Amino acid sequence: MGEDGIDHEFKKCLAKGKLREFPKGKGLFPKELETAERDLEEAKDNYKNKKFKWATIQGYYAMFHTGRALIYFRGYRERSHYCLIVALRALFVSKRALSAQIVEMLQQGKRLRESADYYNEWSQEGARRIIESAEEFIKKTKGILRSE
Repeated sequence: MGEDGIDHEFKKCLAKGKLREFPKGKGLFPKELETAERDLEEAKDNYKNKKFKWATIQGYYAMFHTGRALIYFRGYRERSHYCLIVALRALFVSKRALSAQIVEMLQQGKRLRESADYYNEWSQEGARRIIESAEEFIKKTKGILRSE
């Protein structure tokens, strides 16, 4: 999707109220990042204890809260997981502050979480991948927040 497509989707999310300006976000992003780190630790604990379904779900939420921290930092709040992804693409990927691969990992994590949560389908490999992705996303996010 070209930059025009990203802008179009971003504007659609705003128009539908699925993405909103949220000036308070700048004060709340550290708490979101703390939540992400807690979710990641719980995912790792569950993985160690062979609870791969919960490791998958918590790994995804570590990524979700990391993404939310970033858009809070930019003064926005999402009302859908899809629009969180759209906002990350528009606010960070298009500006080359975040790689498209990280957002793709978030999308894949969303699918893994939905499969575990709604269809009772998960795997050790999926849980491992989502935990590794969450670790990388948190690390990259801290770098972005430090540099701005």
